[in-house]
Order: sequence, then structure tokens, then C-alpha cells
Amino acid sequence: MPRRWSTSRRTKTLANYPHPIIAREGWPFLGGAVALALLVTFSTCWTWAIPFWLIALFVLQFFRDPPRAVPGDGKSVLSPADGRIVAIQPVRDPWLDRDALKISVFMNVFNVHSNRSPVDGEVVKRWYNPGKFVNADLDKASTENERNALHIRSADGQDITCVQVAGLIARRILCYVEADAKLARGQRY
Repeated sequence: MPRRWSTSRRTKTLANYPHPIIAREGWPFLGGAVALALLVTFSTCWTWAIPFWLIALFVLQFFRDPPRAVPGDGKSVLSPADGRIVAIQPVRDPWLDRDALKISVFMNVFNVHSNRSPVDGEVVKRWYNPGKFVNADLDKASTENERNALHIRSADGQDITCVQVAGLIARRILCYVEADAKLARGQRY
């Protein structure tokens, strides 16, 4: 029988959780940090090892990927990322060459860095642009940094563009979907 946990107004089973609690890309970093902390712990006194255990703890929290309840109904649009909304403004969408409403979410190093689909829909196109790795808090980061964009068409025909932008610390973007992929609201991509 699968273990269960309760979330606000929902109960989900661990059997339905498609990924481990730690993002798979983080295991080598976490393993290396813990191995180094153990090495220092056993080769010196524990006080010298404290900074290495703090680093391992930081790596653990950076690569965590907890399950999320998907609130609302099928018409709700979810935030594709944890973080703080830093801008809501009308812009010209460079990917679809149309007027759009831009909602920017800034993720700091303490936010979960796993992105999720904001709507039920199909990926129409994906664009990847290599770039720099300036501080993601700066305005120029959205045009100069490495970035990945997805054009998602919702079930009711709405076009949504989700753009991932790398930063100074989170320096790479991994996207596991391509054109024609079907996404459900809250599904990791």
C-alpha cells in the first residue's frame, strides 16, 4: 500500500509522484558535497567539517523538487515557477511576434528550480538560445543570458509562452519536452 500525505484539500499518493524528492540532476552534486563533508569529518575534527556540512545542506535544498498540489480547475493558469513576481507588464512577445502580458518570476537560490506547465496543453515549439550568465536579477539577463522558451497552446486554443532564463548560480537550463508533447497543469518540463 503506498504511503499517503495530506495537502490542502487534496490527498495524493507517493506512487503518483513521477520524480524523486531531489531532482535527478542534483544527485552528483549532493553526493560529492556529502562525500567531501564525510571525508573532512573523519580526517579532522567535526568543527572543521561544519562548513562542508552547511554546503551539503545548501546543495540539498537547492536541488529539492517537492510534489505540488495543482489548485483550481482546468481554466486556472498556474505559475510555472516558485519565486517572487517582479514584473507584470504589456510587452511584444519576441517568440510569437504578438502583444502579450509578461509576468516575470524571479527565483533566488532558495526557491525550487523545477518549472511546471501553467496550463493543460500541447507544446507547439521550443526555442533555445545560448548566452551569458549575468545576475538574473538584472533586466539585461532576460535578453543576454542563456534561455529556453516554450510555446504552449492550451486546450481552449490560447497561446502561452514560458521562458526559462539562466542566472549567475543556476547556470544551465534543462528542458525535457519538445514540440508535440502534451503537458498537464503542474507537470514538470
